[in-house]
Amino acid sequence: MPNEDIISKGTIEHIGEKESKVADHHTGLKIILEKVDGVSAVGHRVVHGAEKFRKPVIVDKEVIRGIRQCFSIAPLHNPANLAGIISCKKLLPGIKQVAVFDTAFHQTIPDYAFIYGLPYDFYKSLRIRKYGFHGTSHEYVAREASRILGKPLKNLKIITCHLGNGCSIAAIDRGRSVDTSMGFTPLEGLIMGTRCGDVDPAVVPYIMRKKKLDAHDIEIFLNKSCGLKGISGISNDMRLLEQRSRAGNKRAKLAIEVFAYRIKKYIGAYVAVMAGCDALIFTAGIGEHQKGIREEIIKGLFRHFKKAPKILVIPTNEELMIARQTYQLIKRG
Repeated sequence: MPNEDIISKGTIEHIGEKESKVADHHTGLKIILEKVDGVSAVGHRVVHGAEKFRKPVIVDKEVIRGIRQCFSIAPLHNPANLAGIISCKKLLPGIKQVAVFDTAFHQTIPDYAFIYGLPYDFYKSLRIRKYGFHGTSHEYVAREASRILGKPLKNLKIITCHLGNGCSIAAIDRGRSVDTSMGFTPLEGLIMGTRCGDVDPAVVPYIMRKKKLDAHDIEIFLNKSCGLKGISGISNDMRLLEQRSRAGNKRAKLAIEVFAYRIKKYIGAYVAVMAGCDALIFTAGIGEHQKGIREEIIKGLFRHFKKAPKILVIPTNEELMIARQTYQLIKRG
């Protein structure tokens, strides 16, 4: 930095899983540090910052406490995010760390779009509201669209579709997120790899009674056993579902149709929210690489538009966005 030259990159997967050689984040970080010299700063993606964190922050005791306070609303993500921070603190003493929050970009969503139809006191006392996620990715591809189109972000109405194992859509009006499909947790919104997305809330207690599940069980079920995996009965891997669909598997075909239909509905809603759309962006694993899914989503979508929006496929780069924000924050001191 600031030249943004990539010195090295890689991924460590299956941390803490059975038969994995990487027992925890501390072990994983040690492997990384054996291959990287001269770390000046560390940037972390942190999934949930609630309303406390509206922008990237340098990690200190107060930030660690705030991340921990969000464990209850992001139990699958924030504990792992914090584990990475604690490991860096031990293995890289004195090196500054920056936390970049998935929720921060969506803090511009107006109150009428983030308030649920619950007693208002639930928002005031329990902070239950729509937060939104994948903010770093949505912001990055929106900025890239501005660059590609040669138009200032402040003059554009953009819909960004982050479609991977986790999926979300954002309405970005002149550079500000004004709505997004994920909510209080990443479970709301689109059909995802293993997450159910939007369901009638009354379905949850009904399943709990019928299947004799407690609160922990139902949370795991809705996050891990639903979505593409649950509908198809095959897999959460869209590549495999496309193969099976072409071979005549009806449930694989249904899963794809449900997935595309839900996305199409959200795009239509966000066109209405912004009173127009200049660009529709696809990003992340499915969005970037599976042309057939993109075509299914946009089929007939803009047929009545006088001028259809530009449709762009932009590879997301959350790591670069985090690196930029880390560098800029530490440079400012």
